[in-house]
Amino acid sequence: MSLKSLCRAGLVLGAAVLFGPAGAQASPLTPVMVFQNAAHPVQFIMIGLIAATLGAIGVCAVKLAKPAGDSGGSAYLSGLRVGGPLAGMLGAACTLLLLFLFISGINRPVSLNELAPGFAEALVLILLGFASGAVAVIGNWAVDSRIDRAVLKR
Repeated sequence: MSLKSLCRAGLVLGAAVLFGPAGAQASPLTPVMVFQNAAHPVQFIMIGLIAATLGAIGVCAVKLAKPAGDSGGSAYLSGLRVGGPLAGMLGAACTLLLLFLFISGINRPVSLNELAPGFAEALVLILLGFASGAVAVIGNWAVDSRIDRAVLKR
């Protein structure tokens, strides 16, 4: 496929997404539907990322509720800063691999409506991973800054 035809296909697809009536006729996906349609290992990763995010909020609340001291930051928050996004990307890669294996096994053109749930699942995993990482970064920053203020007595 040439670059010119790829550009045309991108413009047509963009116009269809933004202005086409197909979006109004299709049944909308919800995050609950995306979770229900996911494979069991992917559901496990989603639940783990949600639990890790809630755990990070809990660890941060416990650390900030205690009197400030030289107890150090939380290893959990530090590890989740990198581990959350990596787990989300792992789940998204697994989902996209399964999606592309599905596409390769079909002998007919595949519509975007058939692919949308897989792409939505991958994006939800990436979102959950980055959300857990962001919560961990903010929580780690809050805990470390409180310890710094207590040690430096500012």
